[in-house]
Amino acid sequence: MTATTNITTKPLTGRVAVVTGASSGIGEACAEHLAQLGARVAVLARRADRLDELVARIGKNGGTAVAIAVDVTDAAAAHAAAGRVAAELGGADLLFNNAGVMLPAPIEELAVDQWQHQIDLNITGLMNVIGAFIPQLVTAAGESGVADLINTSSIAAQNIFPNFAVYAATKAYVTHLSRHLRVELGAKHVRVSAIEPGIVATELQSHVTDEGALQWLAGSRETTEWLTAQDLAETVGFIAALPPRANIQQLTIMPTGQPS
Repeated sequence: MTATTNITTKPLTGRVAVVTGASSGIGEACAEHLAQLGARVAVLARRADRLDELVARIGKNGGTAVAIAVDVTDAAAAHAAAGRVAAELGGADLLFNNAGVMLPAPIEELAVDQWQHQIDLNITGLMNVIGAFIPQLVTAAGESGVADLINTSSIAAQNIFPNFAVYAATKAYVTHLSRHLRVELGAKHVRVSAIEPGIVATELQSHVTDEGALQWLAGSRETTEWLTAQDLAETVGFIAALPPRANIQQLTIMPTGQPS
């Protein structure tokens, strides 16, 4: 009876999950939720102090987690992180690629530094992490029959939001890349999924400096109940806990009151 209950309530027991952008928001909530579902979790982000607090909290709640402070825009650092995951946890079979930044502004402002920051983190950082961990995912899938690569995209990959052009373009990259990788990796039992959330209440909005975008976000929050990080965490957990034969290619999750 105990074993059956454990399988039912902790469907990710025995799995090793890597979560990037884990020091706050969606990544933090997801790391805690995956640990609750039974996975051992490696949490990756730049802020070591926040990661240490997260690991302590997961441990207090009966889970297992390892903190790895890393800037994912540094390819060598991402590969070193993968080496630690292999050495300390035996290799990953679930990667939630979540690190990202949103810096909207009118294109005519020529906010070149912000353009580059979004490209570096949302695209280059994503690729660095994929490059570092894909060998582990393929190996794990070959051994157990399933592994997961889950990438955080955005509803902005589909819809038009004025002044969000560069951010939206980086997220369109994430969605389209995910579709292609699913074709490449599905035959090797690595499931690839892209999650496209609408507005989620996280630190992401605090990075915005454009006054027009800030006003739009404030107006949206007054009229719409935004998604929470926990909503996304439960979505990731649901995707990862599906039977190996089932792969959600793309999932759009929106606040009920957000029209587009």
